[in-house]
Amino acid sequence: MSPEELRAFCLSFNAAVEDFPFSPEISVFKVQGKIFALSWTDARPLKVNLKCDPEDAIRLRGEYPGLISPGYHMSKRHWNTVTVDGGLPDRLVRELIEDSYDLVVAGLPRADRLRLDRA
Repeated sequence: MSPEELRAFCLSFNAAVEDFPFSPEISVFKVQGKIFALSWTDARPLKVNLKCDPEDAIRLRGEYPGLISPGYHMSKRHWNTVTVDGGLPDRLVRELIEDSYDLVVAGLPRADRLRLDRA
């Protein structure tokens, strides 16, 4: 997955926006103001931080050592850093991004979730 494909996929979700609050090199993807993905656009290999269920996070780190690790500069319990350089199937990367988005949306107040459903 290229940086452009990663960006396009993250922005394909309902109400997703891209922001650069930390630096021009760090793309932050949000829904209703909450981060669901954070990527270093100039990093090689390309990496993205994604929210993850704590039990799944541990399992994924064990299944894909070196490609999925505890979230860099994030809560190690709830975030993974995923290396997106072709070592993981694109389908898995897309599923992890979608799971991250879904976890963030599930944590939004009900009124915000309802607004997303109508959009």
